[in-house]
Amino acid sequence: MILEAARLSAINLFAAETRSVFWKVLGLTILVLIGLWLALRSAFVSFVFPWIADFFPAMPEWAGWLSFVFLIAAGIGLALGLALLLSPVTALIAGLFLDDVAEVVEKRDYPDDVPGTAMPLGPAMASSLKFLGVVILGNIVALFLLFIPGINLIAFFLVNGYLLGREFFEFAAMRFRPPEEARLFRQKHAPTVFLGGLVIAAFLAVPIVNLLTPLFAAGMMVHLHKLLSRRELGVRV
Repeated sequence: MILEAARLSAINLFAAETRSVFWKVLGLTILVLIGLWLALRSAFVSFVFPWIADFFPAMPEWAGWLSFVFLIAAGIGLALGLALLLSPVTALIAGLFLDDVAEVVEKRDYPDDVPGTAMPLGPAMASSLKFLGVVILGNIVALFLLFIPGINLIAFFLVNGYLLGREFFEFAAMRFRPPEEARLFRQKHAPTVFLGGLVIAAFLAVPIVNLLTPLFAAGMMVHLHKLLSRRELGVRV
């Protein structure tokens, strides 16, 4: 069931409708990162750079070179920092388009079923921030555990598998159920949801490809929720 949900979600990533969502997410992500880089660079040039230049007033022969080196190093540092922010920023923006992905999956693979209900803009923004928090929390915990030999890689998958599986499954379930019922349904199928989360964590661990993680996870959990719901109703899946 989990592998089938993952397979179907991977196929849907290449659907024209899903590609259009991905380009929207990628375009907005790039614009946000460029804006952050320009803002941080401007702040550095305006406030930090003059301080460095004035710090060595008695050594003008090399103070200018030192300031230049600091400026270059700061630019590289900002670029590396933005690279680390790529995944969280993508998660934040993609959270606003998860319902679009869910609608594509439902129309393509479950055309005879009653379509789910998209979240209003306010709850969608709150959900997007929640996904961002989950991604940041999962990676902070995993980062701390990296210093513990023998469990660092395992910790990354366990933490992200649990958090991502829980959040994305409840998102998919809430398109058809009230929030409390969605939470209870997730708890009832907790082992299956957790294993599905591990698949998402594995997807997240692949560089570049992990930019598609929110879209892949949303589609996979829509499939998993559909399959579990049908199994409960006695429908062969």
